[in-house]
Amino acid sequence: MQENRRVGLIGAMDEEIALLLEKMDQAVTQKVYQTTYYTGTLNGTPVVVCKSGVGKVNGAICTQVLIERFHVESIIFTGVAGALHPDLDIGDLVISTECQQHDLDASALGFPKGTIPFQETSVFPADPKLIEWAARAGEKLEGVQVRLGKVLSGDQFISDSGKVTELREQLGGDCVEMEGAAVAHVCHLSGTPFVVIRSMSDRADHSADVNFTEFTKLAAERSSVLVCEILEQRKREKERS
Repeated sequence: MQENRRVGLIGAMDEEIALLLEKMDQAVTQKVYQTTYYTGTLNGTPVVVCKSGVGKVNGAICTQVLIERFHVESIIFTGVAGALHPDLDIGDLVISTECQQHDLDASALGFPKGTIPFQETSVFPADPKLIEWAARAGEKLEGVQVRLGKVLSGDQFISDSGKVTELREQLGGDCVEMEGAAVAHVCHLSGTPFVVIRSMSDRADHSADVNFTEFTKLAAERSSVLVCEILEQRKREKERS
C-alpha cells in the first residue's frame, strides 16, 4: 500500500461522522453525487470522511466513489447497529469478521436466504489486518464489550424479537444494520480492504425505536474512539516498516 494513500471513513448519519470531522485537520470539501466528502488528516493519517446516508444503495455508492475518485487504500465503516447476539448490550461494539445481506431472498429459485444468485460468494470477509488493529484498539476501552462477529445488513430497521431470532439462527448474525454488507460487497469486488465497526444502539426488538434515538450519540462516540485508535495503530506500523 502506498504511503500517501488515504483511508476512507464512512458513517450513515450525521452523528456517526460529526466526531470524526471535529478531530480532522485541513479538511477540504468536495461534493460528488450530492454527497460531501471531507479530505484532510486525522491523527496524522490522510483520510476521506463522508456520510453515506441510510441504506445499502447509499453505502455502495459512497464506497465506489471513495475507491475510484479518491483512490483510498482501505475503508472503515463506522456507526450504530441493533444487537442480535444475546450477550451484546447497548453500547457494546462489534468488529466485522464478515458481512452479508439478510434481506436478499431468492428462495423461490432454490437459493438459501441471504444468497446472491449465480455469484461466487454472498459473505464478504473483512481485512485481517484491520480486524487485528480494531480488536487491539477495543482492548483499550473500559467497561465495553468488543466482539468479533458477523454483521448483517438490509434495507429494514429491525424492531421485532422474532426477526432477531431468525437472523441469529439462520444467518449467524451478531448485529444488524442497513449499509455494511453493501460496502463490503463493493470492497470485495474491487479488492479494497475494509472493516465495519458497529456500536449497539438498541437490541433490535420492540424497544428499538426508543433505544435507537436515546443511545445513538453514545454509540457513535464509542465507534469514533475505536476508529481513531485504529488509525493510530496504522500510523505506528507504517512508521516501523
